[in-house]
Amino acid sequence: MRDLRAVAFDLDDTLWEIHPVLERAELAVRAWLGENCPRIAEQLTLEEMRAARVRIALEEPAQAHDMTYLRRTALARHAREFGYEESIAEAALEVFLCARNEIEPFEDVLPALERLRSRYVLATLSNGNADLERIGLASWFSLSLNARLVGAAKPHPRCFEQLASALALPPASILYVGDDPVRDVEAARAAGFSTAWMNRRGEAWPEDLARADLVVRDCLELAHVLESVAGPGVARAAADLTR
Repeated sequence: MRDLRAVAFDLDDTLWEIHPVLERAELAVRAWLGENCPRIAEQLTLEEMRAARVRIALEEPAQAHDMTYLRRTALARHAREFGYEESIAEAALEVFLCARNEIEPFEDVLPALERLRSRYVLATLSNGNADLERIGLASWFSLSLNARLVGAAKPHPRCFEQLASALALPPASILYVGDDPVRDVEAARAAGFSTAWMNRRGEAWPEDLARADLVVRDCLELAHVLESVAGPGVARAAADLTR
């Protein structure tokens, strides 16, 4: 831990709670469809629309990592099926993305990022389609990658390889922080990263997996632990990397 130079975060359920956000975004799309494409809203439930995206992922495995592609393609299919122009897919997708990026980080996130960025380069790597510019968090991070940009989703090793390459750092000098024991912790460890499990819900660690290097309940605890173990040259190295 004394040799860390960067801290990279998962986003959904690590820096904010995602399920209420997605539910609200899908309801916003359904309301929009009800006003603009009522035959779709009348004939399809939210569950059926979700199932359609799953089918597309199975039909097109090369695109299964791209949540935006799956949603746009499903909306275009719904439009064709019920006699609307496919162009409505873009408008409906924009409704979803606007609501999906109306996010309030957990209270501990911003104070912790303030403390961490004086010592480390900060980055993000997510499977989702959160837009940090829209959310207002982009300025906190030197680098942000997602599955769509990488061309694969965690736990694929390509995600972590590209993260290390983009940061120009050896994997062992990067701490990856996430809430999922397999996609985040196990996958990052397999790629040679240091790992931290963000266990906000006090869940039990899976017995069949080796534990993360760190287990923290929130970002402030993470900042505190890293401050206690950071070597004297960490702050200077982080400043050099961000120039």
